[in-house]
Amino acid sequence: MSFGFLGIQFGFALQNANVSRIFETLGASKDELPILWLAAPVTGLLVQPIIGYYSDRTWHRKWGRRRPFFAIGAILATIALFLMPNSTALWMAVIMLWLMDASINISMEPFRAFVGDMLPDEQRTSGFAMQSFFIGVGAIIASALPWVFTNWFGISNIAPDGGIPDSVKWSFYLGGIAYFSAVMWTVFKTEEYPPDDLEALKAENASKGIFGGLAESFLGIFKMPKTMVQLAFVQFFSWFALFAMWIYTTSAVTSHIYDTSDTTSALYNEGADWVGICFAIYNGIAALVAFLLPVVAKRLSRRVTHLLALVCGGVGLLSIYFISDPNLLLVSMVGVGIAWASILSMPYAMLSSILPANKMGYYMGVFNFFIVIPQIVAAGILGFMLKTFFGNVSIYALIIGGVSLIIAGLLCLIVEDRDVAVSFAQKDTP
Repeated sequence: MSFGFLGIQFGFALQNANVSRIFETLGASKDELPILWLAAPVTGLLVQPIIGYYSDRTWHRKWGRRRPFFAIGAILATIALFLMPNSTALWMAVIMLWLMDASINISMEPFRAFVGDMLPDEQRTSGFAMQSFFIGVGAIIASALPWVFTNWFGISNIAPDGGIPDSVKWSFYLGGIAYFSAVMWTVFKTEEYPPDDLEALKAENASKGIFGGLAESFLGIFKMPKTMVQLAFVQFFSWFALFAMWIYTTSAVTSHIYDTSDTTSALYNEGADWVGICFAIYNGIAALVAFLLPVVAKRLSRRVTHLLALVCGGVGLLSIYFISDPNLLLVSMVGVGIAWASILSMPYAMLSSILPANKMGYYMGVFNFFIVIPQIVAAGILGFMLKTFFGNVSIYALIIGGVSLIIAGLLCLIVEDRDVAVSFAQKDTP
């Protein structure tokens, strides 16, 4: 059920670890990076609610409800992954990012609802933790690929003409193959439960039509359950921090620790490759912690578990400012990995417990607004903040991200989790 996330994370991890490197190599300045990254959250804002809405209302006797979207997204994302590293101009790379992120979102959104469809409430925390595990494994491999191709296979990580290095190109090619293979494994190996009332589903689709469906998708933000509203604030600060990290870690590490901004130099590309290893480490930690989170959540509650994990991530990002030895970055990534594991599972476990089964995909799509809106805000203000207040020094973006994660953790205290309410009710029962 969750194996396809291994492939999806190949796409996201290659994007997160290498797109800023590609943009800088093709001539982008530091303060331009957030705007150039705007493609990622905007495509999520447009694609995920629509895909969630229509995947709720899709049923095919052979292909099921969610799996047609898995397959379409996999085909499009694989094409984008092959094209992205062959960009010869900055505008081409930006267009490829739009295509790649939109395609990944087509696959990813139904996967969140898939767990809600197939598992009872008491198994969903473990189900989302399993997704986190496969996300972690996929990201470990994908993030490390440029370093592996350079150090194990002798493929150059410096392009003679200042273009995109061969190590990055081959990483994207392998990522495309892995994406398609893993997602299609889930498509062919998993069977879905049919809707409770198929005729009612068809009648609803016919009555609303495509434009009615689109309108309902975007108006869903005004109809959110109370717990979903509370989690939205947590999500906002969590994903603001993540976006700051993904955009600026390469620039921060190469300038703050390797002391270079020359994208054609061996030292810059060594630092950029090491960022890939750091991202692999935090995803590896996330894969391991994913199995620990349900155990901790049973003892402390899901919201307290999420609070502690987010604070660990915030401390991890803040610590990078004090580091001069690249190897110590791996210690910082432990905290980030703990937060990442929780971000990928705890909010969805809390949310799925209060959502109606027939609108799981729809509300998961609406919930995605609070992943993409903070990224759009970050894209709009981070470049301005760095240029205006911090002299375009990238390390301060990571400090802002660390503070944001700690704020997100503290906001967990306002969340009313159904799991907590049930446990207290059981304790009070004679």
